Amino acid sequence: MKKLFSIVVLLFLVVSMSLQAAVTLRYYNKDSKSHTMKVVMSGSSKEVTFESSRTSSVTIQGSATEAVIETEHGKVTVKDGDKIEIKDGKITVK
Repeated sequence: MKKLFSIVVLLFLVVSMSLQAAVTLRYYNKDSKSHTMKVVMSGSSKEVTFESSRTSSVTIQGSATEAVIETEHGKVTVKDGDKIEIKDGKITVK
């Protein structure tokens, strides 16, 4: 009985950890235009929009705590909790 209980608890923890995976970024977009960029997380592609001239947060849902944002200037790897700055379409991790 204890073994079954331990297995159930372990499975619950594994499932709950995978459900909580996401990347939340705090961003400051210095540009006067919004940018919509492609994001790859765990092999899945998504799009994220960074609104113009503001400081805000964005959450990218997925099954990881790291993502790659594809910009005009190249790819940028970000992790959950990172703070980024956008200027002339280029992302800098702070």
